[in-house]
Amino acid sequence: MILLLLAVIVGAAVGGGAILFRELIDFVQSLFLGGGSEQVTILAAGLPWWQLLFVPAGGGILIGLFIHFVMPERRPHGVADVIEAVYRRDGRMPVVAGPGAALASAGSIGVGASVGREGPVVHLGAFFGAYLAEKLHFNRLMTLTLLGCGVASGIAASFNAPLAGVIFALEVVIGHYALSAFAPIVVAGVTGTIVSRLYFGDFPAFIVPPHAYASFLEFPIFALLGVFAALVAISFIRGTSAITALGEKSGLPGWLRPGVAGLLVGSIALFLPQILGVGYEATDAALKGLYPLWLLLALLIFKLIATMACIGLGFGGGVFSPSLFLGAMLGGVFGLITADIFPGLEIVAGSHSLVGMGAVAAAVLGAPISTILIIFELTGNYPLTVATMVAVGVSTIITQRVQAGSFFLCQLKARGIDPTGGREDQLLGQIKVCQVMVEDLGRVGIMAPLEKIRELLPGAPFETLYVVDDGNRLVGTLGYRDLARGVTEMSDKDYVSAKDMLHQNPQFLEADDDLSQAMEVLKSSDKAHLPVVADRENMELIGCVHIRDVMAVFAQTLRQARAEERGES
Repeated sequence: MILLLLAVIVGAAVGGGAILFRELIDFVQSLFLGGGSEQVTILAAGLPWWQLLFVPAGGGILIGLFIHFVMPERRPHGVADVIEAVYRRDGRMPVVAGPGAALASAGSIGVGASVGREGPVVHLGAFFGAYLAEKLHFNRLMTLTLLGCGVASGIAASFNAPLAGVIFALEVVIGHYALSAFAPIVVAGVTGTIVSRLYFGDFPAFIVPPHAYASFLEFPIFALLGVFAALVAISFIRGTSAITALGEKSGLPGWLRPGVAGLLVGSIALFLPQILGVGYEATDAALKGLYPLWLLLALLIFKLIATMACIGLGFGGGVFSPSLFLGAMLGGVFGLITADIFPGLEIVAGSHSLVGMGAVAAAVLGAPISTILIIFELTGNYPLTVATMVAVGVSTIITQRVQAGSFFLCQLKARGIDPTGGREDQLLGQIKVCQVMVEDLGRVGIMAPLEKIRELLPGAPFETLYVVDDGNRLVGTLGYRDLARGVTEMSDKDYVSAKDMLHQNPQFLEADDDLSQAMEVLKSSDKAHLPVVADRENMELIGCVHIRDVMAVFAQTLRQARAEERGES
């Protein structure tokens, strides 16, 4: 009963937070672009070219500075960080991350960045649920439930789609459908929807016109649309990762990169202002069949470029709205072309836009079930929902086979995190190498003579000496095999030192690596123990970790986790 009451509180608070977030976007947009309406194309038509060009660029620099000085890890936070909190930290999230990410995202959208607003609301909702659970000293399971309540109410309030919000929380974030979590998350999703409706009215995110029922003869066409949707999704995921890597290699400071993305967005907006912001105006127009083929195709290409640049170069914001935009344009293009090829089917381009929205979004987000439910709650059209299921199934399967994960999973894997593992992998990911390492190890200078090595090696832990330079930086390792080889090969030399015998380029771990990363390295190594350095840049030797210690700590943590889940602690 207490958990249900807390679910109501979380749902109401997050619903209110979603309202404040949208109002903040309108405020920033009014400040820089002269109006808070979603009709960005109309706003842009009344702006001088220099304002349209430089507002996203200048705003990007301001957002970059805010992220650099305020946000944890000096990067924007989003849905991937919520999944990481579930996987790595039992649902706990940094205090500054919630409001900081909301401010960065609202500012980004307000200055015209091509990003979405639903992801930030999900992050804000998850943060509130996790923060409340932390203050109440809840265990892991109850913390994850309240975090899921925040996610569900955030999606529900954004789309006026409570069912989709519930399934998204369970499908993407929580990762299970246990009844203990289901009821509170449902209550939170419904509460968030009610709060949103009281303020905005009972309207869906898109005003979808009545579409002709899809003929079953069109289903092969919808399946083919799913193939192209997968190609768009894969291009988006890989392109964003490539731009992120390019930005890191460019040498540009992190705070400046959003300004570069903003300049690109402004340049495109001079010709295609529809790509600015979340793009709901253009998405609505595509659903109503108002755009010609050339404009649909141009918006598909340039919105893809703009969004990849904005996300990849560090603007705050989500990918849900851009995915829907891209899907709507792709579906519109597909509908117009197939209507010319098959005139007898009376194909409606708007119907294909709706199906395309679902197919691209599901593949990008890795959320096929909740995406299908969003389409159903938007339209109430069962035949079109079935058509969406066909396209979503095809696009999701292809994307999973080719890309091996959604956009969020790819973000996490780039950080060395794989949340597809079980609870054991989660536990390993929560423990740092520095918590397990020992500082007692055999250490010898790089110019130490052979006699010194013979003296130290028998008493060295693990029968290994770690060779360091004058700055205590790891240079190599020395064991009995290296000693025997050195004595044999260097028998004609008058002076033999550690430098002559050491094993160069040894495998090592960093202090901040987690035990899941340590296990992977140990598996690929022929050693049962590895040196630990402070970080890869300076290579200062600080300790050593042995596989038996890793396994002992893991076994103890696993026992504690199982006891917690049984309610014993």
